[in-house]
This record gives sequence, structure tokens and C-alpha cells, in this order.
Amino acid sequence: MSHNSAFSSASDDAIAWVRVASVTLPLANPISDAKVLTGRQKPMTEIAMLFTEIETGSGHRGIGFSYSKRAGGPGQFAHAKEIAPVLLGEDASDIARLWDKLAWAGASVGRSGLSTQAIGAFDVALWDLKAKRAGLSLAKLLGAYRDSVRCYNTSGGFLHTPLDQLVKNTDMSRERGIGGIKLKVGQPDCALDIHRVQTVRKHLGDAFPLMVDANQQWDRPTAQRMCRIMEQFNLVWIEEPLDCYDAEGHAALAAQFDTPIATGEMLTSVAEHWELIRQRSADYVMPDAPRVGGITPFLKVASMAEHAGLMIAPHFAMELHVHLAAAYPREPWVEHFEWLEPLFNERLEIKDGRMLVPTRPGLGVSLSEQAVRWTVAEAEFGKRA
Repeated sequence: MSHNSAFSSASDDAIAWVRVASVTLPLANPISDAKVLTGRQKPMTEIAMLFTEIETGSGHRGIGFSYSKRAGGPGQFAHAKEIAPVLLGEDASDIARLWDKLAWAGASVGRSGLSTQAIGAFDVALWDLKAKRAGLSLAKLLGAYRDSVRCYNTSGGFLHTPLDQLVKNTDMSRERGIGGIKLKVGQPDCALDIHRVQTVRKHLGDAFPLMVDANQQWDRPTAQRMCRIMEQFNLVWIEEPLDCYDAEGHAALAAQFDTPIATGEMLTSVAEHWELIRQRSADYVMPDAPRVGGITPFLKVASMAEHAGLMIAPHFAMELHVHLAAAYPREPWVEHFEWLEPLFNERLEIKDGRMLVPTRPGLGVSLSEQAVRWTVAEAEFGKRA
């Protein structure tokens, strides 16, 4: 193939049309974790989703998303609208270069946080497009190590849930084929936390995978005491015992206790994760692809974690993370949250404690009619093929 013909075929895949949409997803029940009980946040009643669709001149199309809880959704949408036009005319295959271009388009507001999360929706859409064009699932495009991933349930273990219902929820999760249960802790009264964990551990038996999550609400002395007490419960991990930026404090806990420490979900850049990994702050790193800016930066975090000998357990957004976890060398965990299901026409399958990786091309999801009805704002750029 000559240089000119190679360039020609690439230009056929130039991005011709981009759509961004803000969708508000209402939650069935207000959600409370430790941040609510310590007075730092209000119960969560909705999730703001940022959806992007990208289409090339030859008709290839991808869908991507990011999200925000409690606040930030309108800001993500506004930033996405500002930077979207720089994609027009670009080759959709050049994903890493386009990530940089989007980042430089909004360089004044930095390469982490809200601005990065807006980029994440475009990045996911470009990867979805590339996988669909290749006729492969995202996991296969990346190179899968497995066709199913261990999964655990969080949504049944929130602090607003009474203890008797919490126990029932664990039974329902196990009946569905969920492989692990995570409980929220971090209440002002530590005795309540200990009682809840003790009760659920006794109900599940010693061997069933059980995790706890303090959502950054302990100070260092409290975390020290609670990690010591929690050692007896044979936990898979203790999540976010300290503020997410306290890499040094997490490292001290990880070095001292047998129970693994997990953190990382609140970090919004590769650089922040590097600090976590460099200081050996976690046994389980918990990157969230939409929060760090999409699949491209997620893969950088995963590569650093692998090099450091760490395990990963991506946070939230299972529809995306099941693919990314399938492509990680060490056996990971994926968080099962059914909250986003109304947005998509497809459902993930759970069997024998594991989430099956979809074999449909790309992410394997399409937007539901309900998602269209929940759209509160949208903008289009360019022209569809």
C-alpha cells in the first residue's frame, strides 16, 4: 500500500459528527454512606451522566460516558461542549493523540477532576468505535486474560440499610450469583460498624468474600484501631480507611496489617495514582475509568499497578470495567452496581460468583429509550454520514 492510499483510508475514518448529552438518572431510594452520617454530604438521589456519541465519515460509531454524583454534572457537560469541536476531522483511530488534544484544549483548568472526566466520555466512545469497527468486544481488542471476572455487590450494603435488611440483601446477592459482599462502615460510632460486620460475617460464614468501605471517614488513629479490630473478620480488603490523598497513611496501614488495603476510586488522574502506587499505599488499586479520564489513562494506571505487583478492583461503572478488568493479568474484582442498568438495553450476566464479559462488539451497550427521556441537555457538532 502506498503512503497516499494509506492516508486516504485513514481519512475515511475522520470524525464527522459528535454529540454530547447530559442525562439525569434518578435513584429509587436516597443513598447514604459514611460521608452522610459525618455531615459532609447529603443523601444521593440522582446521578448525572455525560454521554458522548462519535461518528466517522464512513459511518463507524462509538458511544462513551462519564458521570458525576451529587454535583458536577452540568460542569462536565459544559466542558465537553467546549472541547468537542477539536475532534472534528481527526482520525478516530488516534485515540491517545486525541486524548492529549482534548486535554490541551482545556489545559487552563488542568488534567484532573471535572475537565478530565469530560474527556473520559470522548475517550470511551473512541475505544468503543475502534472495537466495533474491528468486530471485537473491548476486552478482546485490549487482549483479554479471562472471559469472566469475580464480582462483588455494594448497593445492598449502604449505611441507610437496617441490619436485618442488610442480612436479607446478602442472601439475595448470593442467590443472584454475586461472588462477594461489601459493607459500608465509617459511622461516628465505631461500635455500630463492628456489630454490622460481625453479624454479616457470621451469617455468611468464614469463607465467603466480604469487604468493608469507610469512604475516607476515619482519621489515622481511628483507622489504626479499626483495621486491627477488623483483622478477625478475614476481609478481602478494607477500603478507603483514610482521606484518598493520604498516601503515606494508607501505606502505613498496608504495611502493618494482614488485611489488604484498597483505595483509589476518588483519584482523577494518572499522576495521583502514581503517587499511591509509588508509596505502596494499597494492595488493591481501585481506578475508575470515567474519573481518571477514560480508558487511555486507565490503562496507564493498570500498567503501573501490574509492574508494582498490585491487584485492581475498578470502581463503579461495571458496564465498562468488566472489559478493563478482563484485560488485567492478575485476577481482579469488579463492583456490581445495578444503578446504571435503566440507561442501557443490555444486561450483564452473573454466574457462579463471576460477571461474564460481553462478547458483543465494543462495550456491548446501547442507550435505552429511558435514557433518551432522561436527557436534560444535548449538543451536536459536525454532520452525520
